[in-house]
Amino acid sequence: MYKKEAFRHTIRGNERKGGIRMTKPKPDDRSDNAEKIQNTIGHTLQNMNEAEDFVKAHADEMSSEDKQAIEAKNKRRQESIEGLRAEIKDEAGQE
Repeated sequence: MYKKEAFRHTIRGNERKGGIRMTKPKPDDRSDNAEKIQNTIGHTLQNMNEAEDFVKAHADEMSSEDKQAIEAKNKRRQESIEGLRAEIKDEAGQE
């Protein structure tokens, strides 16, 4: 024999499973991806400029390791921007 209670834990819609709320995924809406990517590029450029300005203003107070760390981070930011710009081109081609 089996117990009916053993089968109560099936998932239907938005029911709970083990204390975790199971939800349906949101529909894939990429209509504003290019805008979001452009905003990310703008914020990244702003961060790069602020980091460069900080180094210029405080270079005599900073260790060479700190300066190198900021320069390395800005290099990674620049690489990220290049990838994001390529992604914008891809998004434009899909519209």
